[in-house]
Amino acid sequence: MTELSWWPAPAKLNLFLHVVGRREDGYHDLQTLFQLIDCCDRIGLAVREDGRVVRRQGLAGVSAEQDLAVRAALALQRHTGTEQGADIEVIKHIPVGGGLGGGSTDAATVLLGLNRLWRTGLSLDELGRLGLALGADVPVFVHGNTAWGEGRGERLSAVTRPERWFLVIHPGVAVSTASMFQAPELTRNSPLITIRAFSEGGTANAFEPIVRARHVEVAQALDWLRAQIDTQNAPIAARMTGTGACIFASFERAAQAERIAARVPDRWNSFVACGLNRSPLHAMLGLEG
Repeated sequence: MTELSWWPAPAKLNLFLHVVGRREDGYHDLQTLFQLIDCCDRIGLAVREDGRVVRRQGLAGVSAEQDLAVRAALALQRHTGTEQGADIEVIKHIPVGGGLGGGSTDAATVLLGLNRLWRTGLSLDELGRLGLALGADVPVFVHGNTAWGEGRGERLSAVTRPERWFLVIHPGVAVSTASMFQAPELTRNSPLITIRAFSEGGTANAFEPIVRARHVEVAQALDWLRAQIDTQNAPIAARMTGTGACIFASFERAAQAERIAARVPDRWNSFVACGLNRSPLHAMLGLEG
């Protein structure tokens, strides 16, 4: 069995998430600020000469046909016409179903890694378009920068953020992204804002009130976290990422986040992560997003 090479797949947070309209194709127009963090899945890749795409190990309960990492490899294979295949192994560290982009970042890492290993030579823009067909969050991981996102989230402008530390809490429930976008109570007419006008205190997550109402554990975690925080030391006091269920707060120093992490109730999972402006995968590949 060919030895695997290992590639990082970083998570993201949505520092805010507004829904500004609904499109004729049924998708929604969004505005968001994607913040990469240093919590990463690990993706193992090896080239096969028989053309097969084989998942050695993946997420329990998710078939290979549903696995975004496998689907990304097959999409790249079809698009480029390469006769090469791949072995794929996914080691999860990013909580599943928490709004951290775990499946999307795994897919992006497979696209970037196999594009290099197969020598298929696609540009980041080409890989981003290929990734968009797999999921709206895939392009931000393909381009590999903390970024302002518009459209479905694929229109990206790289943003350099000051160093922040994030306490992330997973309340232990799963939230269906599809059901959130279909929710009749979703506010779909948030006013457009500009990067220059962005203020962490003047934005929100449009899905947070819906998830709070439908998932009591998320509401309890948000209330608990907000009660722990001195807002003078936390640029973002407590907020949900994506369509949930993970919540987070940001801090200027790691010690501030770690003090509160030590008090998180045992019924919830939590971790402290550092914000990144550039993906560790891009640093490894020598790519500019």
